[in-house]
Amino acid sequence: MTDEQPDMLRLSQSFGAVADAYDRGRPSYPADAVDWLLDGDAKVVLELGAGTGKLTRVMVDVGHAVFATEKDPAMLAVLQERVPEVSAKVAGAEEIPANDRSVDVVVAAQAFHWFDHELALPEMARVLRPGGHVALVWNSFDQRIPWVRKLVEVAGEWSATSGGSHEVLAGSDLFAEVESKTFAYWQDVTRDTLVDIVASRSYIASLPEAEREAKLDAVRSLYDDYGRGHDGMQLPYVVECFRAKVIDQRDSAVEVAAAEGSDAPHEDRFVSDGTDTDMLLIDFK
Repeated sequence: MTDEQPDMLRLSQSFGAVADAYDRGRPSYPADAVDWLLDGDAKVVLELGAGTGKLTRVMVDVGHAVFATEKDPAMLAVLQERVPEVSAKVAGAEEIPANDRSVDVVVAAQAFHWFDHELALPEMARVLRPGGHVALVWNSFDQRIPWVRKLVEVAGEWSATSGGSHEVLAGSDLFAEVESKTFAYWQDVTRDTLVDIVASRSYIASLPEAEREAKLDAVRSLYDDYGRGHDGMQLPYVVECFRAKVIDQRDSAVEVAAAEGSDAPHEDRFVSDGTDTDMLLIDFK
């Protein structure tokens, strides 16, 4: 275990205590970005690290059948309140409660960098149907705007957690070439919203109370200097999106078997995807 891993674990466990602030403050996702991530008509979507349901709500509203998982019970409780029509379960990306080859898209919003990729990537590939894909998205402050740069200076912005983690997907032999696209998004914020945005960030939530409050007081002062009172202001984001199709392991096994002189792989190598039964796609019992 590296020195970074324990710190990542500590930070990843900080969200439950700020679940309400996270839900109040964090931005949604633009519709055109969601359409690109899911790539087409209504699909069966498995969302990993769903948090309080920011992306979940958008996907459901445009007609997708979404199953949500989230490791933190406090975060998931908010999601279940906000998006009650979604089947949801406390679970991590490293052991997905879904049948083999049962979903069209596996999506992670603001979450992929928290996964144990050695365990999660094979699980993501396992549950995807042939032709299915994984989709990743992050909202990041657009620091081309001067006052946003000031916000980052005041609150701090530790990007080591998420920055570049999509490259793990590009390096995996379980998925094809990674496509990427960037979108813009503007979030209407008030003084309280801005405080919630900062309070819900892992590197702030995990600080000792006195240090955390000092950071939040600095954010309040920043808003008082730059904001428009009760009318609020707009916070710009860069929405970075990535997607990659799964490489069907059944096809790969056929190729290997053919190269070894066999007509087909042994039947015992594969588990039924449940399409020949009345089984639920997701085991949320």
